[in-house]
Amino acid sequence: MENKGSSGKNIEQVQESCYHEWMNLQSERIPELKQALAHRRTHENADADADDDKLRELTQKIIGDFKNYAGKRADLSHRCSSNYYAPSWNTPLENALIWMGGCRPSSFFRLVYALCGSQTEIRVTQFLRNVDGYDSSGTGGASLSDLTAEQLAKINVLHVKIIDEEEKMTKKVSSLQEDAADIPIATVAYAEEHVGEPNRAVDQALDKQEEAMANLLAEADKLRVDTLAKIVEILTPIQGADFLLAGKKLHLSMHEWGTVRDRRRRECIIEDGVNPAGEEEK
Repeated sequence: MENKGSSGKNIEQVQESCYHEWMNLQSERIPELKQALAHRRTHENADADADDDKLRELTQKIIGDFKNYAGKRADLSHRCSSNYYAPSWNTPLENALIWMGGCRPSSFFRLVYALCGSQTEIRVTQFLRNVDGYDSSGTGGASLSDLTAEQLAKINVLHVKIIDEEEKMTKKVSSLQEDAADIPIATVAYAEEHVGEPNRAVDQALDKQEEAMANLLAEADKLRVDTLAKIVEILTPIQGADFLLAGKKLHLSMHEWGTVRDRRRRECIIEDGVNPAGEEEK
């Protein structure tokens, strides 16, 4: 483990730069997905097979992007893994929702269910109101509202399996957190005359813990990538692209919403005699 100070700062800068590159790549993929989906839907009966092949190629490229990003994080986390568990480049809102350095893989399923429900509601509304442009003769798999019983069953089985994997990993990180109050860290802290004095035994123990946290981060990222890939395998090409588009928009939106809320919070001035709710104190 490298020492702190300027070296630690440089590591954090590289990690943050890696994150911003990933966010920029996600932004670039959104118009690609939109264009491919629009072309597929407007040429429903023309060359659907060719369009589906293009969608599959694009979704696999996006999953590859995620896998490459996870690999970069794994390399950088072995230099300093703590930064990824509460990233300074995240907003407080994002860090409040973070699990093992990222999102919960099980949240991918909640996104599928949410999209399935919302798209079904839109199509039913269109049908009941006879909105212009509604086409009840569209081919199956045109959206997540068209999930078949077989697809839903496969997604449910995978969902249960992933939740079980998450629980196992949560127990591992809980054990690591408990180790922070274990020997030799606790005994050295108690015995030291001055708090925070350099100690070789403590440094070695913390280095060992950082390494274990780095391994857990890599394990969690692998679970995230594998879960994403398996969900896309269950979906049709157009459903998979729809799902990935929604996921990217959600990720980018959460960051922007968190940024806005953080700025609003910093600008909020509480005057004397007024509580946060805006009511005068008696």
